[in-house]
Amino acid sequence: MELINDFFANLMDWLGNWLLTFLPFWAMRLIIDFLVIVVILGFAIVIVLFLTWMERKVLARIADRIGPNRQGPFGLIQPFADAIKMLIKEDITPTTADYWLFNLAPIIIMAPALLVYAVIPFGPRLFLTDLNVGILYMVALGSITGLSMLVAGWGSDNKYALLGAFRSVAQLVSYEVPMVLVIVSVAMMVGSLSMVKIVANQDIPFALLMPVAFAIYLTCAAAEAGRSPFDLLEGESEIVAGYFIEYSGMKFAMFYLAEYINLFTVSAICTTLFLGGWKGPILPPYLWFLIKTFAVIFTLMWIRGTWPRFRIDQMLDVAWKVLVPLSLVNILLVGVVIKLTANQWVWLAILLPVNILLGLVTLIVLGRVQNRRLARARELAAQGWAHS
Repeated sequence: MELINDFFANLMDWLGNWLLTFLPFWAMRLIIDFLVIVVILGFAIVIVLFLTWMERKVLARIADRIGPNRQGPFGLIQPFADAIKMLIKEDITPTTADYWLFNLAPIIIMAPALLVYAVIPFGPRLFLTDLNVGILYMVALGSITGLSMLVAGWGSDNKYALLGAFRSVAQLVSYEVPMVLVIVSVAMMVGSLSMVKIVANQDIPFALLMPVAFAIYLTCAAAEAGRSPFDLLEGESEIVAGYFIEYSGMKFAMFYLAEYINLFTVSAICTTLFLGGWKGPILPPYLWFLIKTFAVIFTLMWIRGTWPRFRIDQMLDVAWKVLVPLSLVNILLVGVVIKLTANQWVWLAILLPVNILLGLVTLIVLGRVQNRRLARARELAAQGWAHS
């Protein structure tokens, strides 16, 4: 079982030792690094192809349809047909666009989507590097996404693309704040910023200790990945497909790839921070990691198929007036509990009921606020009818 659990790590060790028999150390490292890059790119492409098929199937079932079923068994060949179609489409660059910015934006958005895999631990020995500031590295890479969107909108020389870029940056910045605050609470409980140590120190999944923090992260993850109901950056009815309206062919494919890679990335980070990462009985660790990650992905797809899109003011209100205060309260609770004891079972006994109470109070307050708004809207409507 140990051989199966550490299969990929053992394979890499064997390959490195074999290369050292006839190559110097620097050449061996160069070949190993090149193979790692190829594997990550291949894994990302396969994941995107599978996620496009999975999302169509999930949304089809929600809408009482079948989904892809013509090309191959269960429609599994459909993503390959779509990829070929996208690759052979004509690549058009607007005559008034900034050539360098317009072509640089797809590269910028792809880079952080792939670089973040350096610190995601798929297993106890299945990670590229164990940075002691892994969380900071991850957050820093995530901030580049907003920059790439702004570059794409500005470089396109299109007012709708620029409007979509500004809206995208506003959304990403707003939801990065509560996301970072929630991540800080996880780092406080572990006492480390290392992603590997966060998994190793989760005797109890942090989603049970801090369900409110888990819900906040899931909400922010949906917003960061541009998933419904936070897909305002691509609201066709308002801004004509968002910041990449002028992109076609391979450039559009890179934005499309980055979106689905980010969907898997935020789900993998959620698994690492809140669901115990690779930990689980019987099955190999990396299988447990993938099972938990795809469970989070399925949840995000389920939300997309059942929730309507928010207005931009509602979306920003949720971030700044609800999620940020809840995140700060969560940090306060975690700080107090950590000072009291280091036993995670005691944390569970204290934090779980407090989190449930906090969530109920939040829902009650939001419900009352919404009722007041509806009553005020009816009152204004009645006054308007009376005057008319």
